[in-house]
Amino acid sequence: MTRRNWIPITAAALAAVLVAGGIAVAAVHPWTSSAPDAGGAATPTSTTPPDGTRSAAQLRTDFLDRYVRDGRVVRTDQGGDTVSEGQAYGLLIAYAAGDRERFGEIWSWTKRHLLTDDLLLAWRWTTDGGVADEQSASDADLDAARALVLAGSAWDVDRYTTAGKTMAAAVLDHETATTDLGRILLPGPWADSEPYRYDASYASPAAYRVLAKATGDERWTELERGSSAVTAAVLDETDLPSDWSQVHADGSVDPMPATGSDTRVLYGYDAMRMPLRYAEACSAADRSLAASIAPTLRRTTQLAAQLDLGGTAVTGDRSALAYTARAAAEQAAGSTGAATKDLERADRTAATTPTYYGDAWAALGATMLTSDVLGGCATAAGGAS
Repeated sequence: MTRRNWIPITAAALAAVLVAGGIAVAAVHPWTSSAPDAGGAATPTSTTPPDGTRSAAQLRTDFLDRYVRDGRVVRTDQGGDTVSEGQAYGLLIAYAAGDRERFGEIWSWTKRHLLTDDLLLAWRWTTDGGVADEQSASDADLDAARALVLAGSAWDVDRYTTAGKTMAAAVLDHETATTDLGRILLPGPWADSEPYRYDASYASPAAYRVLAKATGDERWTELERGSSAVTAAVLDETDLPSDWSQVHADGSVDPMPATGSDTRVLYGYDAMRMPLRYAEACSAADRSLAASIAPTLRRTTQLAAQLDLGGTAVTGDRSALAYTARAAAEQAAGSTGAATKDLERADRTAATTPTYYGDAWAALGATMLTSDVLGGCATAAGGAS
């Protein structure tokens, strides 16, 4: 597998201006534009909102009905391709829905088309050429392993358990690195050189615990601790987490821009997943990381799909994920009423501006914050009603 090339930036060369109070961060572009993106930016199609707020169960059903075709999760608003992240979301949503048939179809398609020789998932597949990018994205691998282990245990299906544990071992072997802050999750095997590229929203304390319990591998506990330490370091730098950062071997962290020609450092389609990942954590310290960004996100009721690291909108685009993310931060902060209102806003946004990515996170967010079916602890910690 060919590793992606990117250009690390030393502290001396880092051209970043971190200004509290709402000024965007500018920085030198650190890597090529070929890395996997969050898949969030798309041209939405407005529809009539549903009558009343949909339940988490209805959001799950609607996502599966709208986007899953014969086991393939289709990015209908982005050219009809499929990415490993989408397959993993489909597995989690189908498992939470108790839909064994569609779970089996999604995993069968994923195994047949995306599973690579290193037992991880190729990132992108298209109808006209099959696998278009064979390099893996660790968030998808982690979510898929989590879903498989949960399904195998709950439904007593050994082949799911075995597949999940095998993929989990591959994540540890190929997609982690050690720093002075501990073991961290790399975005993929292609990012294995120091300073390490890091996305705080890939880390999932709940998934780490699910896989630690299933495998008995102590590296999952190391990964939980290291990821939390690095995510805390990310938040020490700015009010909101950046989509991407780079982590040095000594544990120091630099906020960085995403891929492509945009050199701004933003809280956007990637970073907005971070509060959701940490709000469902079983550790109070981890949940406090999600809660820490709530004050910044409360500055305006209406949220844009991308903010600078001080909380100011940099686009007029809307995404359900923005509200789901704030709901997670509010829930972690103990503001369950505010969390419930933001889940309602997320539902309205998903209904009137449907996108594959926004709809996935409307379903996953509502599931993570209102139940513990995915192995998290949001309900035990006082989740949204």
